[in-house]
Amino acid sequence: MSDDNSSELEATIVAMAKAAKAASHVVATLPREKKDAVLKRIAHFCDLRRKEIQEANAKDLEAGEANGLSTAMLDRLKLHDQRIDQMIEGLNQVADLPDPVGEEIERMDPPQGLDIRKVRVPIGVIGIIYESRPNVTIDCAALCLKSGNAAILRGGKEAFQSNQALASVIRDALIEEGLPEATIALVPTTDRKAMNVLLKQDESIHCIIPRGGHNLIRFVVDNSSIPVIKHYTGVCSVYVDASAKLHDAIAIVENAKCQRPGVCNAIENLLVNEKTIESHFIPIARKLVSRGVELRVETNLLSILESHGIQCKEATEADYFEEYLDLILSVKTVASVGDAIAFINEHGSGHSDAIVTEDETSAQTFLNGVDGATVYWNASTRFTDGFEFGLGAEIGISTDRLHARGPMGLRELCTYKFLVFGKGEIR
Repeated sequence: MSDDNSSELEATIVAMAKAAKAASHVVATLPREKKDAVLKRIAHFCDLRRKEIQEANAKDLEAGEANGLSTAMLDRLKLHDQRIDQMIEGLNQVADLPDPVGEEIERMDPPQGLDIRKVRVPIGVIGIIYESRPNVTIDCAALCLKSGNAAILRGGKEAFQSNQALASVIRDALIEEGLPEATIALVPTTDRKAMNVLLKQDESIHCIIPRGGHNLIRFVVDNSSIPVIKHYTGVCSVYVDASAKLHDAIAIVENAKCQRPGVCNAIENLLVNEKTIESHFIPIARKLVSRGVELRVETNLLSILESHGIQCKEATEADYFEEYLDLILSVKTVASVGDAIAFINEHGSGHSDAIVTEDETSAQTFLNGVDGATVYWNASTRFTDGFEFGLGAEIGISTDRLHARGPMGLRELCTYKFLVFGKGEIR
């Protein structure tokens, strides 16, 4: 890119950020009825322009196949009718949710007679950087609008055509409802330099949320002058305890790995109590292999599985830290729930982990001891999702500790301020 083009790109991004800041002051004070009307109009346009959206998506899929994207990545990219229906349902569900803006969190009555109220307010302008899944464009728009925020979206190059089509739908809905089109804007280029410029706009953008792989998030954290809420990798685990019901163990592990392996809440590690190798692990392994899962197991399990005619590979230590996003699963035996917790806290990413057990003491030990955003007892990790949690949609799954953790819905996209009512008090 020439210096002239670089200057033009920088000017474009700076102008977008300033326009978003101006728009944020408008959307922050909108009544709920207006925000809901915009969301419902976006939903209507998504349905009305379904063919246009899918034609754009087909171009991305064709380019993805040509560029060697994995089956899992192509699945994340595809906008079939069911996914568009889910986007529409998510928009309508967010519209039906209570408005978090202005919600009173706490009231204080200090001795000097002031009436102090702590209330939710929008963050302001949120920059969202994400990869692959174009439905994120709609999810982010819905949640930012409902929570009174403006947003600048920067999707991945593999979904550029799809994101452009969806951004056009959003822009037209905003214009129809009389709102600034800069309220939700998509960075109009895949040039990496645009992201570098975006990450320095701390005078206009108040928060950056990256969603994607390790390299993307590391790049954002290392280069941003804006506060970042990290949505890191999903190295999730299920631990099958000695008292687990076999039927539950098979169903939960199969669902957590196979239902949709290319997402962040699918498991990458399976831990089994060493007392349950024959009774639980062998039936689980048979089911997983029948679903096309490649098992990577510790050395002591190799001969056991082979004696049962089950094909597998030997795991390396690095495998237990890996987010495969594919039909691959690392397996390890542990002696106790304490060992399972220690393993997860060392190898996991603090996303979602589960225990399958009928022992309440073991379950409570696991729930309290695992250092993660979402911890399950006798349920699949696949439920870590804003839609499944009743949040309507999610901006992502935060693996951070500050401000927000786990699925980020409307309340997590707000900060707060203090409203102070006096009667002439002075200090």
